[in-house]
Amino acid sequence: MSTTDKAPEAAPQQSEDPAEPALGAAGAQLSTAPLEDGPEPAAVGIGVIGWARWFWRQLTSMRVALILLFMLSLGAIPGSLIPQTDVDAMKVAQWQRAHEFWVPVAEKLQLFDVYTSFWFSAIYLLLFVSLIGCILPRTWQFVGQLRGRPPVAPRRLDRLPAHTTWRTEKSPDEVLAHAGTLLGRRRFRTRAGTGHVAAEKGYLREAGNLIFHVALIVMLVAFAWGKLYKYEGGKLVLRGSGFSNTLTQYDDFKRGSFFDPDDLPPFSFTLDQFDATYQKTGPQKGTPRDFKAHITYYDGPHGAPRKADIEVNKPLDVDGSKVYLLGHGYAPVISVTDPTGKVVFRDAVPMLPQDANLTSAGAIKVTDGYRNAKGEKEQLGFSAQFVPTFAGKGKGTMLSQFPAADFPVIALNAFHGSLGVDSGLLQNVYQLDTTKMQQFKKDNGDPFAQMLLPGETMTLPGGAGTVKFESVERWATFSVTHQPGSGLALAGAIAAIAGLAGSLFIQRRRIWVRAVAGEDGVTVVEMAGLGRSESARLPQELADLAGALHEQAPSAPAPVEEEGERG
Repeated sequence: MSTTDKAPEAAPQQSEDPAEPALGAAGAQLSTAPLEDGPEPAAVGIGVIGWARWFWRQLTSMRVALILLFMLSLGAIPGSLIPQTDVDAMKVAQWQRAHEFWVPVAEKLQLFDVYTSFWFSAIYLLLFVSLIGCILPRTWQFVGQLRGRPPVAPRRLDRLPAHTTWRTEKSPDEVLAHAGTLLGRRRFRTRAGTGHVAAEKGYLREAGNLIFHVALIVMLVAFAWGKLYKYEGGKLVLRGSGFSNTLTQYDDFKRGSFFDPDDLPPFSFTLDQFDATYQKTGPQKGTPRDFKAHITYYDGPHGAPRKADIEVNKPLDVDGSKVYLLGHGYAPVISVTDPTGKVVFRDAVPMLPQDANLTSAGAIKVTDGYRNAKGEKEQLGFSAQFVPTFAGKGKGTMLSQFPAADFPVIALNAFHGSLGVDSGLLQNVYQLDTTKMQQFKKDNGDPFAQMLLPGETMTLPGGAGTVKFESVERWATFSVTHQPGSGLALAGAIAAIAGLAGSLFIQRRRIWVRAVAGEDGVTVVEMAGLGRSESARLPQELADLAGALHEQAPSAPAPVEEEGERG
């Protein structure tokens, strides 16, 4: 038994014998890939139909689909480099102030809304159509191949890339019966012909190709579904306070084009307790170790209360939405009295963290109910700096030394006048607009400011009232998100990887076994294989099959030369 590996120049051609099957036919249809490199079809003719057919052929070619996929990847780059309106409108405004020259160009190209821009949508839709146009014909072709049968053996098996032959005393029928059984056990699809057995294997390669392209469409659909029907909102919740999933409850809210706020799922929750632990010693002092929000939530308007804990990267999943824990901070409890001693304001005022140790800043605004010593209506404002762990007087500025509230101190600058909240213009609740306000002064004319510990009171100049720092509360920020299609996108990504792996590592190949009686009556066995591409695995697999068949049909003894022939 011998195995040969033919060079490419020995590629089989169609035999001159009309009865001989063309090797090209035997080796054809090993792939469902469209024949894009073949001769151009005859011109349809000038006109709208002709141009439409030409455009459709180009659009549904795999080459154009790959180009569109590459363009889609490039088109997503501006969305990661330039702030997007639906993600952070404030960052968009900052970018516009810093790059005024480019703003008109960016607005015309819709670079602040890349994923809903006309050009990104055009690429997206063209890729969608192109993939469908590629997949449909290949699917029907693949179904036809599955329903078909392996082609008959070419006459000259010795011209195939992998070939072996030997002689055996077994009859041709016995050899072919053993070959059919052997190939069937190896999961080849077989076909018995006149004097030969044809076998084929590796259909999962083309199935992998189709699965990969279908998975791309699934991911495109999931992406579009998620963008059009998603919603996302943020909410700062004080300890002891609650949140109800309605539009008016959100601090900020973003939604997809097709999402109706009336469809918000009816759930609510209350922040019962917030726990935070930090590294207290060593070089990593102050590093967060654990954040946990203990909540009571209600699933539906009449749902029973349930306890749950929300941690970083461990959201609460309720009614198709996920509630994530984003951040936390402190809210000093401040009370303000007017000159008569009447409490006109008492609330926990959230402060925004400025550094890792939670040095925080904010504003306290008394908008209603206050009258000054003359009985005139006024508004009070206090710019505040809060540190949870103060270093102590004479030991530096108002910078926190540790994130935990070990030594809380608040510094207040007091103003009176008009806060400007009645102008109808939006204001930042964490900043104080002092345009129409005057700062309280000390007797010597210096600006009035004071640091307070919990329980201490600040008396405003001129008998304007008092301000008391009562205690410290905690707050946490939550993000409520609903992202439909994420599971579908994950399934599509897994299917795409599996399909791509199958198309890369599975080889489509055909094996033929021929057994015919020689002139001396001894059976001549030929085995040959043909793959979609040149691979070292095909000769190895053929050698393994030939070895297994050789055990059932061993080689016949070499013929003995006659006396006269030796002389």
